[in-house]
Amino acid sequence: MNILVLGDVVGPSGVLAIKKNLPKIISEKKVDFVILNGENAANNGLGISKQNSEDLFNAGADVITSGNHIWDQKETAEFIENEKRLLRPENSLSPVPGKGFGIFISKNNKKVAVVNLMGNVFMKKSEDVFKAAKKFIETIKLKIDADFIVVDMHGETTSEKMAMAHLFDGKATIIFGTHTHVPTSDHRIMESGTAYQTDIGMCGDYVSVVGMNQDNSLKKFLKDTTAKKHYPALGEATISGLLVTADEQTGLAKKVQPIISGGVLQERK
Repeated sequence: MNILVLGDVVGPSGVLAIKKNLPKIISEKKVDFVILNGENAANNGLGISKQNSEDLFNAGADVITSGNHIWDQKETAEFIENEKRLLRPENSLSPVPGKGFGIFISKNNKKVAVVNLMGNVFMKKSEDVFKAAKKFIETIKLKIDADFIVVDMHGETTSEKMAMAHLFDGKATIIFGTHTHVPTSDHRIMESGTAYQTDIGMCGDYVSVVGMNQDNSLKKFLKDTTAKKHYPALGEATISGLLVTADEQTGLAKKVQPIISGGVLQERK
């Protein structure tokens, strides 16, 4: 079972890279299931529109996760109730539309549970993420309720993501971090068989400041009064993520391979 997880898709260049290249990656790598984080896919890099989600699903995404920017496009609150493949953080403050996890069927007819969590440190206010994680673990069991379990831990701090990885080790197939937009080099299989990477990076233009136009971002840091609101960099995007081969008998990881393709980062295929 090959599961591909991709980092935050940022702005028009990120969406274009997914539309152009994801079908080829799925074919070449024999990918059975694709999860990507789409919370920055909108034209202004904040949130996700209905058209964005349709473009990403049509390109081959099976599930779209999100994070703190999920509600930045007003229309999202309207269509997320009917689009079960788009997840908002499970530990969002209630009441809130949509779902934070779901069980989906892969191309090879396996049940894949996906849960979207959001960290508490330096993030928008949300419910205790570790309490939400423990509740999920008690509710959805690997090889009982789902053949595979994948966790998107959307957060700012490395310590929170690493602690969450230890909580899920042996209880999930993959736990991957999103939000900081730069891929870390700590991809591995943990002691009890769960694949982990602190942050899988972004699918966006790396000639930027975490996906935003670098010149405008510098103006903001320099307190230049001509600076505008942040907007995405529009150069060629790099697709960044992690490909995990999982054991169909145990539901745990057997192999991890970083995927970095296109743009300015050194390719890993």
